[in-house]
Amino acid sequence: MAHIGRYATLPIVKLVDFGAYLDAGELDTILLPKRYLTDEMTIGTEVDVFLYLDSNDIPVATTIKPFTQVGETALLKVVDINDAGAFLDWGLPKHLLVPYKEQHKRFELGQSYVVTLYLDPYSQRIVGSSRLSRHLEEDGRHLNVGDKVDLLICGKSDMGFKAVINQAYLGLIFRDDAFRPVRYGQRLDGYIKGIRADGKIDLSLQPLGDKGRDRLQQKIMDYLQQSGGRSTLNDKADPAEIAKQFGVSKGAYKKALGALYKQRAITIDHDEISLN
Repeated sequence: MAHIGRYATLPIVKLVDFGAYLDAGELDTILLPKRYLTDEMTIGTEVDVFLYLDSNDIPVATTIKPFTQVGETALLKVVDINDAGAFLDWGLPKHLLVPYKEQHKRFELGQSYVVTLYLDPYSQRIVGSSRLSRHLEEDGRHLNVGDKVDLLICGKSDMGFKAVINQAYLGLIFRDDAFRPVRYGQRLDGYIKGIRADGKIDLSLQPLGDKGRDRLQQKIMDYLQQSGGRSTLNDKADPAEIAKQFGVSKGAYKKALGALYKQRAITIDHDEISLN
């Protein structure tokens, strides 16, 4: 089913001088302007398009792919500000409006902000919002601890870093779990660390439990083999160097080294580790 603000694959049902009409189901037929047509397109051809409202609030199709779509969240740059709000570059000629009431703080020209897209229930226009808690779910009681998820860093607090989870939820990376630098607007992999009694979601940047340790142990063994069997990244190494090489905290790294030592796979010396 086709929806405004989303991608769709629609068949051409009519060709006219100024473009082609696509069958959009309940949305009726929607114009794909002539500038987006190719010689291979004819009646019956299915075309991958994005649907939005033009300047006259009429549904129209384009083959240009915007940076994001309704129901998703992205980091976008402010390119204009007027009495209606801020306008962001999202990859289409018609910029994305973020009304003042949907700005968590007043946007500044030239700055980038994490926003989520939704359809205004009254006008059916596509608009953005940086007030993410209004539009994203914060109760994760039906999620599974340990699951790998996609994260978008969307804020910072005294407790840690706020993140959008799989485009649908909001969660928190506590400062102690942010063992490597993260920045606003950054996309990265994460893991569900825990679900609190109120449903709030705690996140980790590394796998949990034995599964994570087993994976890290193999990475350490592979690294040693590629490094001639020796490495200066022992249990006293700089946490920043450990994070840079393996993407984990020093605590997780030391646990993995300890497990490999108990398995007699490695030797840990004062200034290096080595393969046995």
